[in-house]
Amino acid sequence: MIYILLGLPGAGKGTQGELLSKKLGIPKVSTGDILRDAVRRATPLGQKAKEAMEKGQLVSDDIVIGIVEEKLKSRDCEKGCILDGFPRNLRQAQALEEFGLPLKAIYIKVPEDEVVRRLSARRVCPNCGAVYNLITSPPKKEGICDRCGTPLIQREDDREEVVRERIKVYREQTEPIVDYYRRRNALVEVDGQGSVEEVFSRLVEAI
Repeated sequence: MIYILLGLPGAGKGTQGELLSKKLGIPKVSTGDILRDAVRRATPLGQKAKEAMEKGQLVSDDIVIGIVEEKLKSRDCEKGCILDGFPRNLRQAQALEEFGLPLKAIYIKVPEDEVVRRLSARRVCPNCGAVYNLITSPPKKEGICDRCGTPLIQREDDREEVVRERIKVYREQTEPIVDYYRRRNALVEVDGQGSVEEVFSRLVEAI
């Protein structure tokens, strides 16, 4: 079974995907990770992706679809996997369906204002990479990394105006996929508010 994680940026897809991966014993596949891996290994598709990235262009749907298909055919995905970041649009969703694998889409629902609140409260350590959230997991000393004592920063992607723009792009490009899977009776919806454990419990029950 291929599980597809859907939801607004900051809905908790990454966290819930990791938990589901451990529970089901199948890998969580991030599009960004496999794209970078294909580039690193210099596969034919990886080389095409690298050319686009070096020119500052978006990697085309054809290349992304090809790289995902290669991954789904690999040995570590024999028992299935959890997709995070794919499909991003209807064309990718239709291509994934053509692979002929059983699919279930999980839509983690979180209100837009809550997503903005979560992401704009995120802080990262530029030295060791530790991630904090001023609301749910703040550092012990305000503005300072617990691990290495480096002052924390807010990433450009996490500023409120940037978060709202990311949400706008998601609504335009990715949200139609939710209806696509709903019409195919391949969608389960999960309330993404509450603790990580509460959300995961609902997710497991839903699937």
